[in-house]
Amino acid sequence: MRVWFDCTAAPHPVVLRPLIERFLDRGDEVLVTAREYGQTVGLLEMMGIEHQVIGSHGGASLPGRVQSSFGRSAGLTGPVRGFGPDIAIGHGSVELASISAILRIPSVQMQDYEFAGLQRQVAFRAARRVIVPETIPAERMAKIGVGPGKLFTYPGLKEDYYLADFEFDPSVFEDLGVDRSGIVVVFRPPSETSSYYEESPLHERVLDRLAGESGVTTVVIPRDERQAQEIAARGEPGILIPDRPVNGQSLIAGSDLVISAGGTMNREAVALGVPVYSTFAGRMGGVDEELVRSGRLRLLGDPSEIELVKRGGEVGPRDRRDPDLLVRAILEVAGQE
Repeated sequence: MRVWFDCTAAPHPVVLRPLIERFLDRGDEVLVTAREYGQTVGLLEMMGIEHQVIGSHGGASLPGRVQSSFGRSAGLTGPVRGFGPDIAIGHGSVELASISAILRIPSVQMQDYEFAGLQRQVAFRAARRVIVPETIPAERMAKIGVGPGKLFTYPGLKEDYYLADFEFDPSVFEDLGVDRSGIVVVFRPPSETSSYYEESPLHERVLDRLAGESGVTTVVIPRDERQAQEIAARGEPGILIPDRPVNGQSLIAGSDLVISAGGTMNREAVALGVPVYSTFAGRMGGVDEELVRSGRLRLLGDPSEIELVKRGGEVGPRDRRDPDLLVRAILEVAGQE
């Protein structure tokens, strides 16, 4: 069987890695394509996943994103047609959806946020199966074109599945020159180019608070180069910005606190048992609603609420889950399960 994976944002190589590995272990042929956006390509390189880079992000404006998507689809068509996939797998990839529809390739989309923009809704409607956490209400998925016939739900967080084989690597702190005897905070700014982005001054105020605390090192994982340059220009010695992709899961697991406007990083912290505040300003999805209800995710209203405490205890995932469950859901679509 030939399987095509498309990675269009930084979380996708991490999320899709165990699936890619399992299809390769089955003896299947795998094509991985990627969009030049943030740390997407760097993470694929760091993980040793062979890939082709085709296209880039179109920026914050809708016309720019649409133009970029059309251009990327045109660039992908030839390589994908030549590969001849039996199934295509993405995490909300619009280009994968459009090419799969044109070339009549069965497609599967994963997602854990039901209020994504119109483009992703189009991707869901084109898919044969959409795989989401069971905490997202089925009626919300139905409103965006995912009825019971194509909806597959799984228990827990998506992070529980790709962290199933996680092993903590403390060298990430040595490589960054971070002293773990002090308080280490991992901070992720908002994605200002996403369709669901809503402007908020909170992340600047959070950085102000953290920069003013002695004995605190804040490792910032920016979304893109512009964000990195703006934060670096602040010139605070307690704020560190890696100059290359890092092992984000080990960074989070060994930290004392995560503050993030990014859904995946927040949920990684939850899955690894690390205290986490969300600064996400958009509409809250079903996964985060449940995490807030259960007390595993805290919403940050003001930087003065941040509790800076040295953490102790076990390092590692709290609920490892077998990715084979997701592989079987994909194989059913391909008629091989």
